[in-house]
Amino acid sequence: MSIEPPSPRTTEQNRPDQDQPLGLTVHELPRVDPTAQVNTNGRLKMLIILLVCAAPVIASYFMYYVVRPEGRRNYGELITPQRSLPSFNVTSPDGSSVPLSALKDQWLLISVASGACDALCQQNLYFQRQLRESLGREKDRLDWVWLVSDDAPIPLALEPALKGATVLRVSPADLAQWLEAAPGQGLADHLYLVDPMGNWMMRFPAAMDAGGAAKAKTDLERLLRASSSWDNEGRPTAVQASSQAAKP
Repeated sequence: MSIEPPSPRTTEQNRPDQDQPLGLTVHELPRVDPTAQVNTNGRLKMLIILLVCAAPVIASYFMYYVVRPEGRRNYGELITPQRSLPSFNVTSPDGSSVPLSALKDQWLLISVASGACDALCQQNLYFQRQLRESLGREKDRLDWVWLVSDDAPIPLALEPALKGATVLRVSPADLAQWLEAAPGQGLADHLYLVDPMGNWMMRFPAAMDAGGAAKAKTDLERLLRASSSWDNEGRPTAVQASSQAAKP
């Protein structure tokens, strides 16, 4: 048996070092969208803006549900929307006519009653004076005002107690355009608070007693403290200035 040498063709085909063509598959690389990064930055900025805008709401929810502000609730009822001082005139004790809007630029603690001033009227006047005095060095930022709602003469016995008060006569029809009592109550049952811009913004509960007066003082102190950056103290009321100017 003889073995034939491999043919040159076979040897050539089986050479391990023979260069073979490589089969390469070129996969396309993912394309980078130049606007993608811009869009991401834009969304991030928008999210930051939304968080900043929502911060007060988030804070209010936190204060309400976490801090429990029940113990910090106002004693007085906030008036919404606030009511600005009307443009009608009132009459000062010397008979001069002055615009009610002249009461602006001071915090005002107001009571309403007939000139005869019954027991409730006298009690409200007492609380008005005491609340103002209890504010100490801040008291000059608050005026206490008695709006007399009829033509009845004011008892002479009240004059010493009214020292420092602003007393003005106003018609009931005009008064009804501005102040309003709580349901089931009369105007004379409440004390009313007006801010220096002339907005009636708070109504204290009817039939105030000593405990209610203490709570009203807390409301007043908070409001004066919150407005200290823009409200100055110690200004004479415009009503007093107008009254002096009207004298011969």
